[in-house]
Amino acid sequence: MKTEIITIGDEILIGQTVDTNSTWIANELNLIGIDVAKIVSISDNKEEIFKALYDAENYADLVLITGGLGPTDDDITKKALAEYFNTKLVQSKEVLEHVEAFASKRKVWMNERNIRQADILENSEIIQNEIGTAPGMKLKKNDVTFIAMPGVPFEMKRMMSNYIIPWLKENQIDQYIIHKLILTQGWPESRLAEYLESWEKNIPKEISIAYLPSPGIIKLRLTGKGNNKKLLEELIQDQVKKLEKLIPELICGYDSEKLEEIIGNLLKKENSQLSIAESCTGGNISHLLTSIPGSSEYFSGGVVAYSNKIKKDVLSVSKSNLIDYGAVSKEVVEEMATGVKNLYKTDFAIATSGIAGPTGGTEEKPVGTTWIAVASKDKVISKKYVFGNHRNRNIQMASITALNMLRKLILGLEI
Repeated sequence: MKTEIITIGDEILIGQTVDTNSTWIANELNLIGIDVAKIVSISDNKEEIFKALYDAENYADLVLITGGLGPTDDDITKKALAEYFNTKLVQSKEVLEHVEAFASKRKVWMNERNIRQADILENSEIIQNEIGTAPGMKLKKNDVTFIAMPGVPFEMKRMMSNYIIPWLKENQIDQYIIHKLILTQGWPESRLAEYLESWEKNIPKEISIAYLPSPGIIKLRLTGKGNNKKLLEELIQDQVKKLEKLIPELICGYDSEKLEEIIGNLLKKENSQLSIAESCTGGNISHLLTSIPGSSEYFSGGVVAYSNKIKKDVLSVSKSNLIDYGAVSKEVVEEMATGVKNLYKTDFAIATSGIAGPTGGTEEKPVGTTWIAVASKDKVISKKYVFGNHRNRNIQMASITALNMLRKLILGLEI
């Protein structure tokens, strides 16, 4: 089933509003085995709406539309739909009663605009808006199903969840779509793809692969499509096992797992405490860790030691190492890790020191140069990285890399 999503609204096209509706709808449809082949955003303009509807009618089997069903003059979707489908708007007694009850409950004065919310396409099926006033509408033309919904996210989501998804499950599903994400850390996308080229050429035809890069993490998405759910699950699991043998040192998680969550589970399992000393990451690692509920069980605290004075006075970094090697060095970052571990009396520690940029680099230490150290009770391990010249990206990559180094230390893996 070819499915298209059309979002209507000038606010999307001028960047005033982010189109979260399409993302949510596409994800929900994918979970029940429906592919979204196209997403289109258009302005509140009759000609644009006509063109989008015409293209969709000649392309898709299912078209989901959001936006433009409100009571203001710029909400023209209903009028445009009526004209395009060669029908007229009629007042629905059922919807009008709902709008009146909705207004009364909220002590809102009914006016002509509110009453117009009860207008629907004459040949459409009403989708009740339980938490708003603009109803959804479903109609068919030339074997293509069109469903129009409000653009207000929580109203649209209620309609999708309570009516549209159940209806699709009952009437439209003809395949399964199964995704599996394998999170990798340590290699860039190009190197990973080259290394996995032979494996990729031999995966079953029912399975496809996509590389999803983000700062510090490359996700491998395995997607299975077909009519036999059990077979797809078995094929995907077989490929996961092959990847675990091919790149065991790179895999750091699966599906929706986050490294900060994985770290937390490992520390809880070990009944251990963690402390952090951050320079170039500026508290970002601490932020990631504390974004996980319950992180107070294993995260003792941290020091943002941005200046050499704090490195020396709070973390006990030697003045001679700061002078001889500089703040961005193996010697200093290892002392930072040891210092913060001793300061908080924790089992593990992380330390970062680098040149985030865009200025501050030298020929010897260009922008992006970063030293990261992780420490346990009996060892300190550090590594040098050169991430690039984009400040925010460097901070993100250093944070993710540091967390993965700690994961490997806790598990006894080679760093």
